[in-house]
Amino acid sequence: MRVTDCAQRLGVARSTAHRLLAMLVYRDFAEQDADRRYTAGPVLRRSAAPEPAADLRRLALPHLQALSERTGETVNLMLVLDDQARFVASVECSQVLRVGNREGRMLPAHLTSGGRAVLATRSVEEVTSLYSTPDSPVADVATLLRELRRIRRQDFAVNDQRTEPGVTAIGKAVRVPMGAPPAAVSLAMPTARYRHDKLRGWVENLATTAGRIEQELMSRAS
Repeated sequence: MRVTDCAQRLGVARSTAHRLLAMLVYRDFAEQDADRRYTAGPVLRRSAAPEPAADLRRLALPHLQALSERTGETVNLMLVLDDQARFVASVECSQVLRVGNREGRMLPAHLTSGGRAVLATRSVEEVTSLYSTPDSPVADVATLLRELRRIRRQDFAVNDQRTEPGVTAIGKAVRVPMGAPPAAVSLAMPTARYRHDKLRGWVENLATTAGRIEQELMSRAS
């Protein structure tokens, strides 16, 4: 089937169908043939192999737990697929007032801290192509590009209640081996506990965690 065929069968926008198919391809349930039609993938033709996201989650989880213990806040690991951020792991902190587990959720990449950090690593052409569609969730692409330039310079992104009132998050992209889906780690906290004078320390902790995950990923890839 083509993307348009899937969109018509599901009764959704073409971009939504494309995101769903991209996820199926990523998880090996579907693949594209030479004519760019989607067909059954390896998982449907043989015994399922371990999902790449599950492997990344196992590798990263000890580092996420350590980051949560150091900062006293909830920590997330996400993959960014097209314009969506998929939360593949969450470690909740022990504080009574805390951000809950987000594992399994999909949110718009241009709103989440980790998604914005990953988008900032992409070229202007890639971002423009991704969001210059008739049903784009971004009304002003030029403004988004300016924000991404700032994020690229500072090497982290902040989501101040963009996805949920009362929740602030700080995200940093994780460098992954070639061919692997882009990833990011984020620190999420109640907005009432966010303080600008603590931002530098939080960012340094995020950078340490991202670096340790990157080292393990590169070590396995080699």
